[in-house]
Amino acid sequence: QVQLVESGGGLVQAGGSLRLSCAASGSIFSINGMGWYRQAPGKQREFVATITSSGIREYADSLKGRFTISRDNAKNMVYLQMNSLKSEDTAVYTCKADLESSTGYVYSIWGQGTQVTVSS
Repeated sequence: QVQLVESGGGLVQAGGSLRLSCAASGSIFSINGMGWYRQAPGKQREFVATITSSGIREYADSLKGRFTISRDNAKNMVYLQMNSLKSEDTAVYTCKADLESSTGYVYSIWGQGTQVTVSS
C-alpha cells in the first residue's frame, strides 16, 4: 500500500511564496507521473501541474511563470514552488501519483491535501 502525504501549506500574504512537498511511502515499485491539483471553496478541483519521472512538466496555463513543479525520484517526492501568490490561489492543494505495480498494474492515488490561504 502506498500513501501520499503533503506538507508546506499555510497562511501567506499576497505576493508571498510557499513551497509544498508531497512524499510517497509504502510498497512502491514505480512512480510515473506526479502532480498537484487544487480545489477552492465552492469550486471544482482543477489541475495545477504535473511532472513525469523523466522531468517533463506541464502547467495550467493560468499558473505558468508563478508556479514551479519539481521532483526527487530518489526520495519519491514532488514539490510545488508557488511565488507571487494571489488571493485566488487560496485552495486545498492535493498531490497525485500515478503508480505501476511489479505486475504492470497502473493506478493512481491521492494525498489528503494541504490548505493554502493567501490573505490580501
